Amino acid sequence: MLDIMLFLHIIGAVGMGIYALLPFLAGKFKKLSGSAQEGLASGLISAGRIGQYSLVLQLLTGGYLISNMAEYTVAWMITIVVLFLVIGALSGIVQKPLKNIVAFSSGGQDASSSISRVQTLSSIIFVAFIVIIWLMKNPWIV
Repeated sequence: MLDIMLFLHIIGAVGMGIYALLPFLAGKFKKLSGSAQEGLASGLISAGRIGQYSLVLQLLTGGYLISNMAEYTVAWMITIVVLFLVIGALSGIVQKPLKNIVAFSSGGQDASSSISRVQTLSSIIFVAFIVIIWLMKNPWIV
């Protein structure tokens, strides 16, 4: 069972890889035309959903792995959970500006404020994602 959970945990980590790409893709918005912005935003909405499902998979499999593997410190576990909550919250919050970009672009309106918000939120998500990767590679073990 441990091998299956570890495999699912790795699959979840790959699915969360969208958070590593998100700020770079969001940086392309201002270079695109209205219809291209709409398409990119639609794709990022779908990719964000995959990232959120992967995040849930990570929490479930990670909980199992923590309970059956090494003895981690409580501070490490709290830090990881808080970072996952930050990523989950911000990845949910970034969906609204992405939907606004789709609506504004299809209506021919200026979506620059939503684009700026997506770029800012995606950068914060990226930093939290990198910190989680680093903490997973270097856990605090008792």
